[in-house]
Amino acid sequence: MNKTGVVKYLIGTIFCGAVFTVGAQVIHPGGFVTMTPSEIPWKDSESGLKTVILFGDPSKPGIYIMRNIFPAGVMSTPHSHDQDRWVTVIKGTWYSGTDGAWDPKSTIPMPAGSVMFHPANAVHFDGSLKEPVEVQIMGMGPVKTTYIDPKLGKYGHPYKLN
Repeated sequence: MNKTGVVKYLIGTIFCGAVFTVGAQVIHPGGFVTMTPSEIPWKDSESGLKTVILFGDPSKPGIYIMRNIFPAGVMSTPHSHDQDRWVTVIKGTWYSGTDGAWDPKSTIPMPAGSVMFHPANAVHFDGSLKEPVEVQIMGMGPVKTTYIDPKLGKYGHPYKLN
């Protein structure tokens, strides 16, 4: 929760003891925060991806938690991050390649509930093949992403699927 959220929470708790909302988050007495799936403020991104930052800011120091929904057949292009990241598969089957080939045949299929650690500076690509897939990513900011071939963009259909 950011400083503005803390201040709003304290004012609400002190003056009315009520539960109130900051954006889509509901702040409860004691500092508990809840958000149901229908309250998640998804934003549209490149190649049909949907993304949301649930906590923190990947561009600033500190922990962040974000989610991405990849549409069927869309994967990230080969890239690396300068910080470690943990990925948890929420829905669908996520496919992760641990090289720069951008070849779905070289990926590791990971069904919902799977977890993967991405070490800093390790080239990889990942996403969906046949169905939409939702993943949650946790890391420490600031984080920088470096794309192997920036001309390809951040997301698309892997070479071997074209």
